[in-house]
Amino acid sequence: TRFRQACTGCGDCIAACPERVLAPGEGGFPTFDPALGECLFCGECVTACESRALDPLRLDRPWQLEAAVSAGCLARNGVTCFACRDACGESAIRFRPALGGAVPEIDAARCTGCGACVGPCPVTAISLSARVAADG
Repeated sequence: TRFRQACTGCGDCIAACPERVLAPGEGGFPTFDPALGECLFCGECVTACESRALDPLRLDRPWQLEAAVSAGCLARNGVTCFACRDACGESAIRFRPALGGAVPEIDAARCTGCGACVGPCPVTAISLSARVAADG
């Protein structure tokens, strides 16, 4: 990818992140770790990147990720829990009434991939994965 070709692995973006959600990853490349917290898309990492590996035009959704809920979700297993919904500032997680409680649903159009929902989940049932491109 263009990012991997341009990134020098200097770590300036990691040091500049006020939320501390960037960490060294595979091959020394910076990686967004939503378990560390929410990305606020502030752009400090982009500003700090001298090699311009980070694209300032993609600040609205730089990770191109979206949340997914696994079968281990407490709410899906009849336990009342709204931790992911309560953490989501974009209101991208809603709970649909179901027999025995409520089932979480992700609104892909609202999900920014910020990761706010990942850390608060008490059973690590929320993950981020690559956003599927829409046809058309």
